[in-house]
Amino acid sequence: MNPNRWIKICTLILITLISGPGTAAAAQQEADKTLSPYFLVTGPEEGTAEQFPLESTSADVTISGVIATVTVQQVYRNRGIHPLEAVYIFPGSTRAAVNAMKMIIGERVVEARIEEKQTARAIHEQAKQAGKRSSLLEQMRPNVFRMNVANILPDDRVKVVFTYTELLIPESGEYEFVYPTVVGPRYNGEAEALSPGGNAWVSNPYLKEGTATPNLFHIELSIAAGLPLQSLNSPSHELKIAYQDQTRATASLDDEDHGGGDRDFVLRYRLKGKAIESGLLLHRGKDENYFLLMAQPPRRVVPNQIPPREYIFVVDVSGSMHGFPLNTTKRLMSELLSALRPRDSFNILFFSGGSRTLAETPLPATKTNIRKAISMMENQRGGGGTRMLDAIQKAMNISGEPGIARSFILVTDGFVSVETDTFDYVKRNLNNANFFTFGIGTSVNRFLIEGLARSGRGEPFVILNPEEAPAVAKRFRSYIESPVLTGIEVDFGELGVYEQIPASVPDLFADRPLILFGKWRGETKGSVTVSGYGGEGRFQSRISIPEEHEEAHHPALRYLWARHRIAELGDYQKIEPNDEQAMEITALGLEYNLLTSYTSFVAVDEAVVNPGGSSKKVKQPLPLPKGISNFAVGGQIPTAPEPEINALIMVLAGFGLWRLLRRHKAKRQSSIRLGAG
Repeated sequence: MNPNRWIKICTLILITLISGPGTAAAAQQEADKTLSPYFLVTGPEEGTAEQFPLESTSADVTISGVIATVTVQQVYRNRGIHPLEAVYIFPGSTRAAVNAMKMIIGERVVEARIEEKQTARAIHEQAKQAGKRSSLLEQMRPNVFRMNVANILPDDRVKVVFTYTELLIPESGEYEFVYPTVVGPRYNGEAEALSPGGNAWVSNPYLKEGTATPNLFHIELSIAAGLPLQSLNSPSHELKIAYQDQTRATASLDDEDHGGGDRDFVLRYRLKGKAIESGLLLHRGKDENYFLLMAQPPRRVVPNQIPPREYIFVVDVSGSMHGFPLNTTKRLMSELLSALRPRDSFNILFFSGGSRTLAETPLPATKTNIRKAISMMENQRGGGGTRMLDAIQKAMNISGEPGIARSFILVTDGFVSVETDTFDYVKRNLNNANFFTFGIGTSVNRFLIEGLARSGRGEPFVILNPEEAPAVAKRFRSYIESPVLTGIEVDFGELGVYEQIPASVPDLFADRPLILFGKWRGETKGSVTVSGYGGEGRFQSRISIPEEHEEAHHPALRYLWARHRIAELGDYQKIEPNDEQAMEITALGLEYNLLTSYTSFVAVDEAVVNPGGSSKKVKQPLPLPKGISNFAVGGQIPTAPEPEINALIMVLAGFGLWRLLRRHKAKRQSSIRLGAG
């Protein structure tokens, strides 16, 4: 290579190291021009009063048995001098069935109605241009929503309230309720001009690492477990807990933790004796009747001989994983790798903007190879984009031993916007393998983590902090060793069941109950029989069908059945916009009053408060999730955490530059002498 070119390269390296990562990041952002999140920037000529229209978010949660009903209130306030349209991107549970919304202005309450997505957007835009207050709730992903509130006048306070229900599914005797609070920045490598409109929400402002959350967050919970409670706690927030009796309790955020809106709120509880509230819930509706069956699995028995397996680990080392998430990943990977048996084999593919593997083909799980893998893992620093789909495609094309059971294990925070493409690819190319996912961090993309595991016939795991890594790794190992129940059959007797979800019952692997939704039109007498084969042979369990006069009123079952049907149809696989599935999802959303990919809630106050409709659109800036560094946004390039490494790089680059300059000078002097001779 031309010495002058080497000199330029080395000089650029030195300038980058001396100037810091910001210079390179700015240059990269300027060159990329992709549809990506960005940092909120305020200048001296522009105040910040209008840039934070969301004043507070509060959630009121009622848990009754295995069903949670959540009412969320968002308060928007215009503290500026111009009429505003506030745009707010926020997360939700992947299991949420959002079924009602209303807008409150002073004493006036406007009930929202469900409409087809394009119709609802048109109604909102017309109301906005006419100067009417309007709110629009749309689903961007099953766990990401967008709220638009138009014509908020100076000093106005507008409340938007919506309600959802979800099913709590226990595992190993522990129930978990998760309320997500913030959407992490999503990597999108597409050019903004070429990116589909459905991804526009990805381009959203974020506050820099360490900036206080600009809006208040609070949550109140009421738990009626139905059986005596053994424990109740939160690994994410400080709680104030009060017990009414053995089966009922209330909980709320501690006064010191009102700013906890930068991480998922997680509540965990156990019933005495690790019991699971098994049984049959029924709801008699106006037109149709609904049921939920939850049956306790048999005791797990681990076989003495487990066949060898091949593990392909796909590990995210992108910018958003820098720091705390990557440190947690290192702890997890050390646990997972150390648990491999000598007859197992493995490989690791590390990915960010590109990818690299530990070896060309899977290696035997010897102590030497495991030490080599752990060492390579420990040397990862985190930086660059998140080309997850490319990495998964490469991992699934790694050649391996024929006839050996293969498992893919993805470790990531899930901050990407290609979820459905990834689900579709895995589902079409999985063959006889399984795909497991580990979500790392305080606000992971659960839609990706859960949906990819579902597409890959595996199991999702979420790790909030490094201390949880050993226990979660142990759960993973227990999961893959053997199924809890196979060959499952369910006889509903005279209940007259139809439109059951899922239609065919898959094998049970995790220590979770069997869950079935459906409709019924028969007699409420007798029992339901669940049978199959467990570790101790033939298994059978009978669950009594409640008598008509004992039948409880569970209206949430109607929404939960429809939500699970919608998930089956399209939330966890790629859908073409005009196919029959889209039409059925739309019909279900309209019939059951549910928010979906194709239906939205819109509320319009008919009073004209802003003649002419002129207003300023403001995207509510989001905090970075707790533990996520600035490198998650906009092409940030992390420096190595050890000062000694930075110093060594600078010395080596300087030495290389000195050598090149000296060599170039010697060649020039030699040429001069030869010319003179």
